[in-house]
Amino acid sequence: MILVEAKNLTQRFGENTILTDVNLKVSRKEAFVIIGPTGAGKTTLLRILDLLDRPSAGSIAFSGIDITSSKRLRQSTRRRISFVQQKPIVFHMNVYDNVACGLRWRGVKETIIREKVMSVLELVAMHEYKDRNAKTLSGGETQRVAVARALVTDPEMILLDEPTANLDPISASKIEEVLTHVITEKKTTMIMATHDMSQGQRLADRIGVMIAGRMLQVGSPREIFISPQTREIAEFVGVENILPGIVTGRDGNLANIEVEKQNIEAISAYHEGERVYVLVRPEDITLSLSGESSSARNNLVGRIVKMVSVEPLVRIEVDCGFHLLALITNRSSEEMGLTIGKKVYCSIKASAISIIKRW
Repeated sequence: MILVEAKNLTQRFGENTILTDVNLKVSRKEAFVIIGPTGAGKTTLLRILDLLDRPSAGSIAFSGIDITSSKRLRQSTRRRISFVQQKPIVFHMNVYDNVACGLRWRGVKETIIREKVMSVLELVAMHEYKDRNAKTLSGGETQRVAVARALVTDPEMILLDEPTANLDPISASKIEEVLTHVITEKKTTMIMATHDMSQGQRLADRIGVMIAGRMLQVGSPREIFISPQTREIAEFVGVENILPGIVTGRDGNLANIEVEKQNIEAISAYHEGERVYVLVRPEDITLSLSGESSSARNNLVGRIVKMVSVEPLVRIEVDCGFHLLALITNRSSEEMGLTIGKKVYCSIKASAISIIKRW
């Protein structure tokens, strides 16, 4: 069942258009992650979904009811949503009272407040800090208090804006543990914006990619990272081999694609004569000193032109008539004795290649 649906959302500030025709559907109990570079419009979209801002155009429905124009419906719906901002504000009081304030504003009895607050502080591993002044906490601790304050009212939906962006790796890991528990145990609908793509893969049921104010693709983590639909998305999610080619023929579900006079075979529905991009992730290229042992459909021979060590891996650029970037372990590189100028074979499975239309 769809909990929140946005249709054709557009947001303008003066002459600047921040969002353009954004469409989004998020189901109950779903974890939806929005990824995109800084300035893509992620925070603007979250503020509209939290009903803090009204869009310049478009509509928002909550539980199937359009709440865009009704002040009464917007106010009642906001009570069903919690928002954790990138830099949360805590009040000059202890942790317990910071978390309890939302319940007190709702007139909940103190006995129930204590039960709920202590339960949610246990969830975020902050129960031992309940008497501590929230203004004295570290960044990671402050963020966990903000998450607890958002969860204590039992919202139907929680929105999070870059919840780990300013945290050290240990604090970020703890926040992710909390969010994983929220997703798996509490079954709270979650919409989170992040530029951390690996975090999005770990937490999301589905991912939406926003670039320059547009939602360019929505799908499962695998669909987004394995089969990006546009060159912009491919570049953003780290597909570093983006090769222009043309389909020259087909054999069943395999397409033959000419790239710089070399033939590449890939699973594709595109037809002869169509101009395409061939997308290959560096980690899907296998290097060897002989192409005979590989069962991959594509075995390209070339010479190494560049090597960069990024422990424990090595980024290796090979000139095969066009440049391919491969990623292998330092150990494999040393065992093969790879050096600049050395002849190598690049093996790529047809199933590891994505093909998108070249406009």
